Amino acid sequence: MGEEISKEIAVDAVDVRELYGAQNVYLEQIRALHPALKIVARGSSLKVLGAKSAAERFERRMQGLIDYYLKYGHISREVVAQAFAASGLAADEAPADQDVIVYGNNGTVVRARTVNQQRLVRLYDADDLLFAVGPAGSGKTYTAIALAVRALREKVVRRVILTRPAVEAGEKLGFLPGDMKEKLDPYLQPLYDALNDMIPPARLQKFMEEGTIQIAPLAYMRGRTLDNAFVILDEAQNTTLPQIKMFLTRMGRNAKFIVTGDVTQIDLPRRSDSGLTRAIGILRGVKGIGVVEFDRRDIVRHELVKHIVEAFDRHGESEAPPVRTDRKS
Repeated sequence: MGEEISKEIAVDAVDVRELYGAQNVYLEQIRALHPALKIVARGSSLKVLGAKSAAERFERRMQGLIDYYLKYGHISREVVAQAFAASGLAADEAPADQDVIVYGNNGTVVRARTVNQQRLVRLYDADDLLFAVGPAGSGKTYTAIALAVRALREKVVRRVILTRPAVEAGEKLGFLPGDMKEKLDPYLQPLYDALNDMIPPARLQKFMEEGTIQIAPLAYMRGRTLDNAFVILDEAQNTTLPQIKMFLTRMGRNAKFIVTGDVTQIDLPRRSDSGLTRAIGILRGVKGIGVVEFDRRDIVRHELVKHIVEAFDRHGESEAPPVRTDRKS
C-alpha cells in the first residue's frame, strides 16, 4: 500500500455553495467518485486523506474543476464527472454551443439569441469600441454585460466598469430620500440585475468591494484613464456630445468600450442635445470602431413589447432624431 498523506486544498477563490451544489449534491458526487479517499469540507478548503498518488491526482483534477468554474461560472453533474474522469477537464475547453457567451448562476445559459446580438459578439473580437443602438428589450446592454463578465473570467481585463448618465426619466432625483448613492442606486438597478444573473451573489459582492466591478454615474468617469478594463456606457442617448466625448477619451491600454442606447427614449430637456447619434455619425468608418443597429426583430422581452414599439412607431411617438453620418460635431 502506498504512502498516505493529508492535503489541504484551498477553494476560497469560488463560492463554495456553487461549487458544492445545492445540498452538497456535487460534493457528494465527488466523494462517490473517490471512495478510497476521505474528503472533508472545511469552510474555504477541502481536506483530503488517502494514498499520496490518489490525493495528488485528486488535487489536480479538483483544481481543474475550480478553473472551469472560474471561467464559465457553471457546474453540473456532467462537468463534475468529466473533471474527475481519466482524461480530466481542460479549463479552456469551450462549451459545445457556439452561441453561448457565458454561463450564469445555477447553470443559466446566456447566449446571443438574435442576429444583431450575434453580430455584436462577433464585432467585439474585431473592434475595441462598439456602439449598440436600438429599441428597448433588444438585449443590447445584457449582451454587452455578458461579454464583460466573460472577459473578466478569462482574465482578458482586470476590471469591469458600468456607467450611466444621471438623467431622470421624467423624475427628479433631488426629491428621492437618502444620500447621492442611495438616490442613484435604483437608477443603476438594471445593471445590478444583469450582473446578478451571471455572477454568484457572494462573489459579486467581493468583486464590488475590491473594485473589480464598479457601477457609477457617468460624471465619475471624468479625469480617469481606464486601462485593462471593460467599460460599458448604458443609456447613452441621455449624454450630450461633450459628455460622450469625455467618456470615449477615457479609453486606456487594453480596454474594451461598448456604448449602448435607444434614441427613441431621450430624457434630456431638449432631444436635440443627445450626443449619441452625433457621435456615431462622427466616428462611423473609423478603424477599430463598430456599430450595431438593433431593431424590433431583436426584442427578446415579452411578445407585447415588440407590438408596443411598433404601435408607437406607427403613431410617430418615438421622435427619434436621425442618425447623422457626417463628421461635423
